[in-house]
Amino acid sequence: MRLLLLEDDARIAEPTREALAEAGYDVTWVQTGDDALEAAVMGDYPLAVLDVMVPGELDGFGVAAQMREAGLDTAILFLTARTEVADRVHGLDIGGDAYLTKPFAMPELLATLRALTRRERGQSAPVLHFGEGRGTLDTVARTVTWDGEEVAVTGREYALLEALTLSPERWFTREDLLDRVWGADFDGEARIVDVYVRYVRRKLAPEAIRSERGRGYRVEA
Repeated sequence: MRLLLLEDDARIAEPTREALAEAGYDVTWVQTGDDALEAAVMGDYPLAVLDVMVPGELDGFGVAAQMREAGLDTAILFLTARTEVADRVHGLDIGGDAYLTKPFAMPELLATLRALTRRERGQSAPVLHFGEGRGTLDTVARTVTWDGEEVAVTGREYALLEALTLSPERWFTREDLLDRVWGADFDGEARIVDVYVRYVRRKLAPEAIRSERGRGYRVEA
């Protein structure tokens, strides 16, 4: 599947392009908004990954807005360091389909693209439930609600919740979650998992993620 990648930072773009190519995508990489818009209009791209903050007058949001004005139905994933809810809402309102914040784990990016591909093929993207029905995850918009209210989470916090919620009632060890959320190449401390579990509990509720010594973490459907 052809994919358009807008990313001005080669340090991010090169490994991202390589990982996407290994996953089977035919990637066109551009570094400016003008080049991204030209490629989108001239080419046939089912998917686009757009960095929001790129040099020049046309940023990623502007590219997406003009793509929609041109009638393009490309599935658009915003990739950005902006984490405010208002930015995510704006991106989705102008025609984006998903929003992923930096820094991100490559498994998380690939999972988001798979979800968008399912939608493009006419398959319904699941809304996942956890916390005994108090929490939901929208796997396309990548949003989290708790007790009916949307809660702002980072990309890594979302990926942690998604990994747990895809297999409710299953116990995950730190190593399981490191592999699924941070990726096999992560060489940091395993206790980073505990740190992110605390972050999520503070934003939602202590009971959102259960834990048990010797078994790990899980969520309840």
